[in-house]
Amino acid sequence: MKWTTLGAALLCVTGGLASGLAGGTPSAHAVPGDTHVYGVHETRTLDCNGGTLFINGVNNTVHAMGNCWAVTLQGSQNTVIAETIINDVTVYGYDQTVYYHNGDPLLFDRGRELGMTNRLQRVAA
Repeated sequence: MKWTTLGAALLCVTGGLASGLAGGTPSAHAVPGDTHVYGVHETRTLDCNGGTLFINGVNNTVHAMGNCWAVTLQGSQNTVIAETIINDVTVYGYDQTVYYHNGDPLLFDRGRELGMTNRLQRVAA
């Protein structure tokens, strides 16, 4: 067997393997309709529509209606009052508040791990 034939055969095998690995279904993806709130001292009422709510800023208050897949906060002094959170709540920063009426999400309080105070809890409707 010639080296050129062997090289071409190996190229076909490795190329097929790489395209097979890259062509798989992604394990996680953003949902069209995720909501991003950036700002300082903003008050909003919105519908999550099953997406993730991202809040980044200082002293924002968000009333989230409907089902939120997840809620993620960064910054400080942000407050979210959500109807339902399905998957998780992730909080970075300090003096953050997330209250939710329905759901059993995982709570990731990254600020508390660093000695900061945040409030994440289920409250009566």
